[in-house]
Amino acid sequence: MKELLNRLINQESISSDEAKNALVNISNGKCNQSQIASFLTVYMMRSITLEELRGFRDALLELCIPVNLDDYNTIDLCGTGGDGKNTFNISTLSSFITAGAGINVTKHGNYGVSSACGSSNVMEHLGIKFTNDIDFLKHSIDKAGICVLHAPLFHPAMKNVAPIRKELGVKTFFNMLGPMVNPAFPKNQMVGVFNLELLRLYGYLYQETDKNYSVVHALDGYDEISLTGKTKVISNSSETLFEPEDLGLTTVNQNDIFGGNTIQQAARLFIKIISGDGTEAQNNVVCANAGLAIATVKQISHKEGFELAKESLFSGKAGNALSQLIELSN
Repeated sequence: MKELLNRLINQESISSDEAKNALVNISNGKCNQSQIASFLTVYMMRSITLEELRGFRDALLELCIPVNLDDYNTIDLCGTGGDGKNTFNISTLSSFITAGAGINVTKHGNYGVSSACGSSNVMEHLGIKFTNDIDFLKHSIDKAGICVLHAPLFHPAMKNVAPIRKELGVKTFFNMLGPMVNPAFPKNQMVGVFNLELLRLYGYLYQETDKNYSVVHALDGYDEISLTGKTKVISNSSETLFEPEDLGLTTVNQNDIFGGNTIQQAARLFIKIISGDGTEAQNNVVCANAGLAIATVKQISHKEGFELAKESLFSGKAGNALSQLIELSN
């Protein structure tokens, strides 16, 4: 690690194999905390390369506890986090709306590191059980159309990194990796990323796979479709610039999608929105994101997906998916 750090500090990049081996060594306890912190910090100071990101991804997928849910043809809706915007839990709400629309979801998530309330924080607060028991996960999809894959239960190799990430409290390259290392290896993904450079890298890496994907970045910095302006969308077949007007919607204000400063506030807002009592802006944002996920799986237009998402939310099907999952957890 010492030699690798010296090279990185000298602004050199490393190969995919070197990146992969570095993460394997970290997970095997071969690096001390100061070395790990330095390794993470280097990538806050400079951009990650395609080769490095590929190596880190491959290491985490090789080290994870895989879960076979191939029979369900699932999608994961997951943002990288790290956009510093502190929105409400858009991708998690969109996941339940997608499940309510009849699309099976394997939701990969974790506790917030750089935000007040991550996906796992809000779901745990609502009473959802985290487990890597395959039978429970299958039962969850059968009953609720969604299961939750809490990252630490499937990536035990990262236990050496978790406390350092928490102490740093800022985004690291692990934010970049989260959506890529879903242990269910879903065939469909809708991913939000925090900058255009990462959008491009994701596009390149997903082109190498057989995944059905949509990767989004709002040009004003959000790692999701925020409706606060234009959003760049890369999919298997196209690269487009999406605008709220494309769905017949008006632009929303940044304050309209703020998520609160505590887990309790975030959870209250979550229940309000999934119960169909959100503001017009909140409803439109979650349905725009869920709509793209639905469209990605069904291979239909975003507009058609958006209408199916609205039906799921306002008919109560999305709320029912949440209720079912909470009930199963108890």
